[in-house]
Amino acid sequence: MRYTQLGRTGLKVSRLVLGTMNFSGEADVTDEKTAHALMDAALDAGVNFFDTANIYGNAEEKGATERIIGNWFAQGGGRRDKVVLATKVYGNMTQDGTGFNHESWPNHIKLSALNIRRAVDASLQRLGTDHIDLYQFHHVDRDTPFDEIWQAMDVLVQQGKILYAGSSNFPGYKIAQANETAARRGRPGLVSEQCLYNLFERRAEMEIIPAAREYGVGVIPWSPLHQGLLGGAVRKQREGTGTRTNMGRSATGLGDPAVRARVEAYEKVVAEHGMEPGEVALAWLLTRPGVTGPIVGPRTAEQLESALRAVELELPEGLLARLDEIFPGPGASPEAFAW
Repeated sequence: MRYTQLGRTGLKVSRLVLGTMNFSGEADVTDEKTAHALMDAALDAGVNFFDTANIYGNAEEKGATERIIGNWFAQGGGRRDKVVLATKVYGNMTQDGTGFNHESWPNHIKLSALNIRRAVDASLQRLGTDHIDLYQFHHVDRDTPFDEIWQAMDVLVQQGKILYAGSSNFPGYKIAQANETAARRGRPGLVSEQCLYNLFERRAEMEIIPAAREYGVGVIPWSPLHQGLLGGAVRKQREGTGTRTNMGRSATGLGDPAVRARVEAYEKVVAEHGMEPGEVALAWLLTRPGVTGPIVGPRTAEQLESALRAVELELPEGLLARLDEIFPGPGASPEAFAW
């Protein structure tokens, strides 16, 4: 495994991030036994960066994913000490059927100091740990000023409950606003940003990634295969394999003739180089400036092994140029939309 610094911090993290959103405890997604096996395999391979969120779970139990991870930590063997643990706060954590909802109980959601305090304690309990290494804002809260957010985070740092703060789904101007506010308070601010970024979806290159690089914020792309569209979707559809080609962005994309033509061209050029589409898509992200590492969400040992191969994959210059032709990026702002 290869490692890099997380943004401008001294923290070393693996160039693959293990995503755990599939760890719901349900057999048709990833049950707890399989989730534990995948986490063991990832750790054995040197993956030390695990990402989750307080909202991940299932219809019966919000927070189930954190609980599953906590049960894995409880098995010992240095699991917690070896992992850089990242989770998130923002979503409404009240349970269906309890009489709670964010309309009648408005402080159980978003990034008020009150909800941050409540949410971190609940996450720590589910995770069975005394601290979170990277605590991330899952979405922009347009109602709460950053002075309040950073005041709450300062308290958590002082209490030893969190070490670093990150963001997810922030536009470039919010990254700047958050870090300028933190700087005025003499605090480090955001050290990472999770954003939708892959070969097919490159709008992050316009402002998010330039802002992140300017502020020393590590970029952690989510959905690196665009929900399977870049993982050999056309081939799998032709062969009748792969369930993800029939749902989400993959199904929508393949139903569009223009998108399908681009994906077919992508799979063709990748095959000409003797490579696998999913591995190339991950390896491409690892060549991009500012990227710490993409989040991968394997459901099987084979999918994890494929992701691990991508870290060692070297993409020829000719292939990189061809990928830019098939999936051209918008370019940085303002040139992307102005002279």
